[in-house]
Amino acid sequence: MKKEEKTELTKKKILSAAMEEFGTNGYRGASLNAICQAGIPKGLLYHNFKNKDALYLSCVEWCFQALTECLREAQIGNDLEKYMQVRMKFFREHKMEAHIFFDAVLQPPEKLYSEICMLKKEFDELNRELYREMMSSLQLREDVSYEDAMRYFTMLQEMFNHSFSCQNYGNMSLSDKIEIHERDLPKILDLMLYGIARRDD
Repeated sequence: MKKEEKTELTKKKILSAAMEEFGTNGYRGASLNAICQAGIPKGLLYHNFKNKDALYLSCVEWCFQALTECLREAQIGNDLEKYMQVRMKFFREHKMEAHIFFDAVLQPPEKLYSEICMLKKEFDELNRELYREMMSSLQLREDVSYEDAMRYFTMLQEMFNHSFSCQNYGNMSLSDKIEIHERDLPKILDLMLYGIARRDD
């Protein structure tokens, strides 16, 4: 076996153990010692990953990429219901990925926030594409430009995700946060598009 292939297999083994650990305990509860208990020498782990942060970010990147690829392959267009179905199916079938994804999105370690935002760019762009597709079938108000609508979408999305880091959710488990987030997300998207007030002609 070539050295490059052996290195790649070693990294995959480390990442597999890390996915299990971070998926079970989140960033804050995970430890490198627990990952090494999967039969990985600590020296080998540090040879491939600088520290816990680097290993966590590698797991987060894998989760974002896997979900984004799954959603792109589904060719959702502007079908919000299909988007939610594909997304929920992915999370049901990939429990560890789901927990790492939401750990990074809803309660990110403060010192890694910028790096997580960078890793999430492609996923965020996919969501903006969905919103653009949905807007293409609507007639915007005369006082709302396309750019206004996209800024509003981005702002509201960030506020919605950030709300799960606030005190109201402080004692809630990640699983409960995920359930509430996915339950409320379609309603939030609907309100972004159609508002809350009924207006007479």
